[in-house]
Amino acid sequence: MRILICDDQALVREGLELLLNLDPDIEVVGIAENGKDAVDLVGKHKPDIVLMDLKMPVMNGIEATRMIRTAFPEIKVLVLTTYDHDEWLFDAIRAGASGYLLKDAQREDITNAIKGTFQGETFIDPKVAGKVLKRTAGRQVYSPLEITSKLTKRELDVLRLVAKGLSNTDIAEKLHLSKGTIRNHVSAIFTKLQVNDRTQAAILAIQHGLDR
Repeated sequence: MRILICDDQALVREGLELLLNLDPDIEVVGIAENGKDAVDLVGKHKPDIVLMDLKMPVMNGIEATRMIRTAFPEIKVLVLTTYDHDEWLFDAIRAGASGYLLKDAQREDITNAIKGTFQGETFIDPKVAGKVLKRTAGRQVYSPLEITSKLTKRELDVLRLVAKGLSNTDIAEKLHLSKGTIRNHVSAIFTKLQVNDRTQAAILAIQHGLDR
């Protein structure tokens, strides 16, 4: 697994590089000090996974995650941060992060999360998982087939882009439709899937593998 590390603290970057290089299945192919550097290096090194901090100078991890996932949808982003606030967590999910891990995690948890992410799993640190469950509590749980049968092909296209953190304006541009049409599609998705907002829709799509 080819990994790119992005963190503004030199000690953290060096520690992670040392830790990950101890695993024979992992190769650190790049180190970035901020989100802008990460975006640039992703284009150069094409890693499998970016290990992304969030609060950084120049460009934060949320914006970098969104740009990476938009330009390189096959590259996964695993957030590794000290911040467990709702705003950071759900913004990261909306931006397209495949997982969210706190920096006080054990060494084994970090490597397991990386390997799980590489295999297509979604990893949410147990310390923040309750927030995700609370946000989605009470909604009906569907199978992927049930979701795809409830939505039109165009609505599925819109849902996938919502799950990647794109705004209605960005989606409209990408699908060559008006913002009003996208707004109507998003409203229909909320109604059909019985969710209240974009975060719930994004989480539902990610949980069922519809963000790819």
